[in-house]
Amino acid sequence: MERIPILKMGPFLLVTIQVDMHDRLAMQLQDDLTTRIADTSARGVLIDISALEMVDSFIGRMLANIAGMSRVLDAETVVVGMRPAVAITLVELGMSLTGVRTALDVERGMALLGSAQRR
Repeated sequence: MERIPILKMGPFLLVTIQVDMHDRLAMQLQDDLTTRIADTSARGVLIDISALEMVDSFIGRMLANIAGMSRVLDAETVVVGMRPAVAITLVELGMSLTGVRTALDVERGMALLGSAQRR
C-alpha cells in the first residue's frame, strides 16, 4: 500500500502530498501522522498540499481531523500551498477547517510553526 512520507525537521514533521489523495490514503496518512507525532514528540506539523488539484469534503474533513488530533498531541498544524481552486471548493462545501492554520508556502509555514513554538 502506498504511503505519504513524513519527514522530521527538528521539532516539526513535514508532509508533502505529491499524489492524488483518495480516501484510503487519507486515512492511512492520519494514522501514520498521529503515530509519528506521538513517537517523536513533534511540536508542529506542516502539510504541503500544493500538488493537490482537488480536495473533496472527505479530504477536507481529514485535514481538519488531523489538526484536531495534532492539537490533542500538543502539536500545531499548518497547511501550505493551497491552490485558489481548492480554497474555493472548500468554501463552497461550507468547510472552515477549524484549527488548521494556513500559509502560502513551506517557508512561511515553517516560520509560522517556529513563532508558535516560541510562545
